[in-house]
Amino acid sequence: MSPFLLLLVSLWFTSNAFSQEKELSNVIWTSQSHNSSESMPVGGVDIGLNLWVEKGEVYLYLSRSGTFDENNTLLKLGRVKLKFSPNPFDGKTFKQELVLKDGYAQISGSNGNLNTQIKVWVDVFNPVIHVDVKSNQSITTEASYESWRFEDRITKGKENNQNSYKWAPQGIVKTTKDEIAFKNNSVQFYHQNKGETVFDVAVKQQGLEDKKSELFNPLKNLIFGGSMEGENMVYAGNYDGNYLNTAFKAWVLKSNKPSKSANIIIKLNILKAESIQVWEKSLDEINAKTNQNNSIKWWNDYWKRSFIYINSKDEEANQSAKNYQLFRYMLGCNAFGKYPTKFNGGLFTFDPQLTDTTLKYTPDFRNWGGGTHTAQNQRLVYWPMLKSGDFELMKLQFDFYFDLLKNAEIRTELAWGHKGASFTEQLENFGLPNPAEYGWKRPADFNKGMEYNAWLEYEWDTVLEFCMMILETERYNGANIEKYLPLIESSLTFFKEHYTYLAKQRGAKALDADGHLVFYPGSGAETYKMAYNSTSTIAALKTVLERLISYPGLSNIQKTEWQEMLKTIPPINFRNFDGHTTIAPAKLWERINNTESPQLYPVYPWGIYGIGKPGLDTAINTFKYDTDVLKFRSHVGWKQDNIFAARLGLTEDAANFTKAKLKDSGRRFPAFWGPGFDWTPDHNWGGSGMIGLQEMLLQVDGKKIYLFPAWPKDWDVHFKLYAPYKTTVEGTFKDGKLINLKVLPESRKADVKIMIE
Repeated sequence: MSPFLLLLVSLWFTSNAFSQEKELSNVIWTSQSHNSSESMPVGGVDIGLNLWVEKGEVYLYLSRSGTFDENNTLLKLGRVKLKFSPNPFDGKTFKQELVLKDGYAQISGSNGNLNTQIKVWVDVFNPVIHVDVKSNQSITTEASYESWRFEDRITKGKENNQNSYKWAPQGIVKTTKDEIAFKNNSVQFYHQNKGETVFDVAVKQQGLEDKKSELFNPLKNLIFGGSMEGENMVYAGNYDGNYLNTAFKAWVLKSNKPSKSANIIIKLNILKAESIQVWEKSLDEINAKTNQNNSIKWWNDYWKRSFIYINSKDEEANQSAKNYQLFRYMLGCNAFGKYPTKFNGGLFTFDPQLTDTTLKYTPDFRNWGGGTHTAQNQRLVYWPMLKSGDFELMKLQFDFYFDLLKNAEIRTELAWGHKGASFTEQLENFGLPNPAEYGWKRPADFNKGMEYNAWLEYEWDTVLEFCMMILETERYNGANIEKYLPLIESSLTFFKEHYTYLAKQRGAKALDADGHLVFYPGSGAETYKMAYNSTSTIAALKTVLERLISYPGLSNIQKTEWQEMLKTIPPINFRNFDGHTTIAPAKLWERINNTESPQLYPVYPWGIYGIGKPGLDTAINTFKYDTDVLKFRSHVGWKQDNIFAARLGLTEDAANFTKAKLKDSGRRFPAFWGPGFDWTPDHNWGGSGMIGLQEMLLQVDGKKIYLFPAWPKDWDVHFKLYAPYKTTVEGTFKDGKLINLKVLPESRKADVKIMIE
């Protein structure tokens, strides 16, 4: 074959093998929805919309990252309803489509000769929602802003699970009303945090009042809301209503005359300001006159960056890949927010009684709180972003911890008189333990730094996973992480200082006979309590220290300090089941509280055991024979069995657990999983599913890249994933063979090992 023909064949093959656009599957519905649980997610920048059409009317729930009220409820910003006359959605033809490639949704309906299309999109670079209506005949458009916060609402019982008081409110808990009014042919709405917030309550409860002025307070002077206006639309009055047992009041805009088009713009604004005038000025300055092209380009690039598409006779495998992409879309809707995507629903929660019929509360409800950070769950939302190359999205999670560093160090100093940042589990967005979990009914002499809680006591090693993610962004993408080094170092310092402090409380020696720190009392996740040398803690400290020491930006003094600490980390412990050596969850423990398997954390996330590494047989034994691991096994929610199986090269188990994890949710939108252990849509369910599928395809060990370490031979796949050292790996596996592989930079191709025969 001539070089010219060879080039043509090569170009044809590459363009067909790597045609990502053809493989993205839009979500298409041809009938209207029954209620908000059958909504479709749409979003961008840090805005999430639940979009659905019910009884001929179009609805949007408005959500935005960071809208925390006085009680730390993550409030929605209201609901918009669109009504048309004559109504195109009273006919027999209907279509609602999520156009994934371009990041928007489109609704179309026909009623006789009337045909109407509605495009709903969010500007990725500005907090602006656009609703564009086009019709072949002139129609009247009515846009109503509906709010259930038109008056103060006292929250009682389980409804307080949406805020930081949970089951232990101290007196009356009230969601204060929003201010809503017509203004210059628009509807303006906002919530202004008043006076005392849960921050003030927690500071007093935890004995930090003397340091209050030094503490970071994200709730003080916070104002959030927005405005809705429409081209050639004017004020048209109010009405009252009720949706799923929740009373609301509506403010209506209406076309001043019938038209073939209507453009509705909703601007959202969050600001810390002492006066509403400052917030209003900031709202007015938001640029709403942008076209969609820049947003479309961002979404196009997002999908080209990384993907997994499966084409198999196993329809559940195909479903897994489709839902992987749908969940990644939901994550992309909070690319540029102030706060990380919440594990318990993200930006897409809906009316709670549609998840649990006993919870007849407002759309603001989500279980496990709004401003409360459950780190064991949050980590699973952010780990998959390394291999998907979504490094810019990870910054929100890193900044969350960075902003809380000073508060964590202050509480450590006051409670124990030593250095280091103590980040507890069930952490508030101001860096202190959740007040309900901290405990109101605690012994008078109980240490101020501790949570008085059987599940959470002594659990503070989860921050190390986020420290590791930060270090990994430098290794994967060459990110400048200098800003975060104080966070990583202070988190490590806490363990060194605190367990030295506790040892000296017990006796004369700080270290054991082998020169190791004694991690007692400790915790193996929330499961193995009052643990002595928890495996999850040991694996975390060992791995983060090793990675930090190898970081090129460290001074010799810093490197020496952390090398010395590394020498004091004790070894992992083992136990035996029917003659099989397995990883123990700790050296000793007093009780079991939950159903996690931290004895497998050295496999994932810490990577001490795995393919090509010593002790793989011991790790496999742990997965297969540890009776606790077997008892706790599941695909639901934050369970990690799919990930463990993939990391261990157990192809059949990895495939089955991942298919169970990423199968259609049972709700109309396939990736609205949950509630699991948390809430719907369960984002740590989706995140752990993403991780498992990635690990089946690609694993790394230093510079080694293992391809298909746990991949079924009959799953044809086209994928693009990221590896360390600014490496991308794109390939097509078809009919049991790798028929195309593209590794950039090309020099890294020598580090790739194909694991499938």
